[in-house]
Amino acid sequence: MVFDEKGKIWFNGEFVDWKDANIHVLSHVVHYGSSVFEGIRCYNTQKGPAVFRLQDHVKRLFNSGKIYRMHIPYSPEEIFKAILETVRENELEDCYIRPIVLRGYKELGVIPLKCPLTTVIAAWKWGKYLGEDALENGVEVGVSTWRRMAPNTLPNMAKAGANYMNSQLAKMESVHNNFDEAIMLDYQGSVSEGTGENIFLVKDNILYTPHSSLSLLSGITRDSVIKMAEDAGIKVKEETIPREMLYLADEIFLTGTAAEITPVKSVDGITIGEGKRGPITTQLQDKFFSIVEGVAEDEYQWLTYVHGE
Repeated sequence: MVFDEKGKIWFNGEFVDWKDANIHVLSHVVHYGSSVFEGIRCYNTQKGPAVFRLQDHVKRLFNSGKIYRMHIPYSPEEIFKAILETVRENELEDCYIRPIVLRGYKELGVIPLKCPLTTVIAAWKWGKYLGEDALENGVEVGVSTWRRMAPNTLPNMAKAGANYMNSQLAKMESVHNNFDEAIMLDYQGSVSEGTGENIFLVKDNILYTPHSSLSLLSGITRDSVIKMAEDAGIKVKEETIPREMLYLADEIFLTGTAAEITPVKSVDGITIGEGKRGPITTQLQDKFFSIVEGVAEDEYQWLTYVHGE
């Protein structure tokens, strides 16, 4: 993904040119990773561009800020409207949206409370996170040697910039080992999540996913999949999953705003099921994309239309 740098970025309440959306090199976030953010998708539907689960993303942004004692200087309603304004300002239809709140420039030191908050919203065109053919043919993943953060180290419930140093280590390791993605275990060695995705397994027509207490970010796409599966009569179990269950699964798929619903064809070189997208993965993919692309009825009220309905 390469930025075209031609658009506008919402920066502390005003639109500025892409290259002018800058912070000082001594900003707290640069040295200590003190930021919270969201990744949001806008889809070009038959009724025009629509943002997927915008209200839920904004709510999680403010929840992340609360955990880190960040008193975001805007209301959720203002951020909600600013996100839609940013998409409109850049005349985008199918795009990725990144709101971020960071601790800025005033003084350095571990304690951040005197540093001002900077609030930014950017949007740009971005294709399929794990490749164009990944949604159909699946990806090859490996179990990382890096584990997710244990409780009372860093808060996994917050979508915070610092947490992704952990993800970077696992992602770089997976690329070095010629995998497309990594699966990370929690501090006790149970399956947790990918570097930027949640994980689901299918075994004997039952859908399994790690419980939200197992050092993972409880994703919005994850929640969407659970709702769709239950409504389709698929039994869903949120529980502790041992590593070896990965190898015995009939199907595995990853979920996330960027990854959407991406099947896994192998783990650590062991073929999963038939080594291709399975029937339950396909069923959930079809349902998901039919909603976000505006083909089917938005029965869950997940879409917010950029230009109104």
